Amino acid sequence: MNTFSPTELWQRFQQYYTEYPTLGLALDLSRMNFSAEFLQQMRVPLENAFIAMAELEKGGIANPSEHRMVGHYWLRRPEIAPTASIGTEITQTLAAIKEFAARVHAGTVHGAAGPFRHLLIIGIGGSALGPQFVARALGQPGQDKLAVHFFDNTDPDGMDQVLAELAGGLGQTLAVVISKSGGTKETRNGMLEAQAAYAAAGFKFSDHAVAVTGALSELDKYATANAWLHRFPMWDWVGGRTSELSAVGLLPAALQGFDIDALLAGARACDEVTRQPFLVKNPAAQLALMWYYIGDGKGTKNMVLLPYKDRLELFAKYTQQLVMESLGKAQDRDGNIVHQGIAVFGNKGATDQHSYVQQLRDGVLNFFVTFIEVLQDRRQPSLAVETNVTAGDYLSGFFLGTRRALYESGRESITLTLQTVSPFSVGVLIALFERAVGLYASLIRINAYDQPGVEAGKKAAAAVIELQHKVLAYLTEKAGHALTSAQVASGIGAHDDFETVFKICEHLAANPDKGIRRIAGGTPFQAAYQKA
Repeated sequence: MNTFSPTELWQRFQQYYTEYPTLGLALDLSRMNFSAEFLQQMRVPLENAFIAMAELEKGGIANPSEHRMVGHYWLRRPEIAPTASIGTEITQTLAAIKEFAARVHAGTVHGAAGPFRHLLIIGIGGSALGPQFVARALGQPGQDKLAVHFFDNTDPDGMDQVLAELAGGLGQTLAVVISKSGGTKETRNGMLEAQAAYAAAGFKFSDHAVAVTGALSELDKYATANAWLHRFPMWDWVGGRTSELSAVGLLPAALQGFDIDALLAGARACDEVTRQPFLVKNPAAQLALMWYYIGDGKGTKNMVLLPYKDRLELFAKYTQQLVMESLGKAQDRDGNIVHQGIAVFGNKGATDQHSYVQQLRDGVLNFFVTFIEVLQDRRQPSLAVETNVTAGDYLSGFFLGTRRALYESGRESITLTLQTVSPFSVGVLIALFERAVGLYASLIRINAYDQPGVEAGKKAAAAVIELQHKVLAYLTEKAGHALTSAQVASGIGAHDDFETVFKICEHLAANPDKGIRRIAGGTPFQAAYQKA
């Protein structure tokens, strides 16, 4: 149960509630039950984390496996980039984004059927999550200069749904294809599906397409060869999960009509505050230290992220990738097996607390909560739903009540308070969590900037596709013969992969394009598959 009496908790609140006026932000740690001794114990490790972060910003090699720097902090302050050429590239790219967006808005760059009205973002992971979060946070449906849509998966049915939304409008839809390497299969697939859809509608995809990619990547070469409208750079020193303030996120935001200068200003202001090597003045350091405290430096507690604002609904999803891809590592920097990470879950209050608060209050205690409170309900006065009470007052009441109920049940929480949701405050949030992740990674001695698990997953998927080629070739060779999946596996020599062959055969038979028929058997494994 809770450690502190109401009087003690009030005193603790006054001690551990900090406002950052230049950021429009406040941070409350009072409902985390750490001790003063813990803060003292962590003083030297935190000092070392500040030093490591300073070296990172100076251009130190932060990803030894790929021998590359990590420079997302330079995006909002190009003058601190380690070389003048990098700073110039950042500045020139920002200017090019603004100039291209202005031409689109003016109609001088347009689609085959007239001025662009829609924006189709084709990407996955960091190439979609950041733009999706920002679009949800800042968008004004019916008022944005371009209405945004996403291909963010290699699910054909999902793409059909998006294309149905755009039915009759592809001639006024600008497609932005985002992939650093240009070889990301999910994005490549989305591009090919979009290209086919434009062709079916009688339009040239190249007349409606823009690439955001690395120089000389497969996508860069393809866009050049096919005379796409424009190409914007992605640099090897910007990782996907920290790319929202590069062309990856700024181009979509500018095209939608958002104030990208204010986005960058919010991130830059947050960087200035979180560079300070003093715990009491640094909200990112405070977050990192709380993550360390609650999980004993081992990530033993999950982070439940609960923004009480519809506009921040996707922030949990965005943060999930930032935190879990950065911190979920098998080895520390010394090669020791540590299996680190913090699992991130969440949605929005008060809607989803009707489903999750029961477990949070009374269920297994394997989490801590990060609440995000937004003080401004809306810009104009609100309707009174009761005497002197608005719907926004109820939202605040549900937040405060839930926070109290959880603490009374021994559940610890952090609260972030924003004045409002704006381009500036969204930039603050992005920079705050980026810095917290970097500092926490230093505290637990792991590399936050590589992702071997993601690469392993891509290689495994490629192996499955190669196996599917063999399965289909064998069934084609044996056309007219009904074969069980085990017979197919034996026939192609996949003696160690009978289960995968079974799943491949089931998938092939469920779709009409390969001409594979399934013949039911006495059990699922006695079913036979036949090429017509």
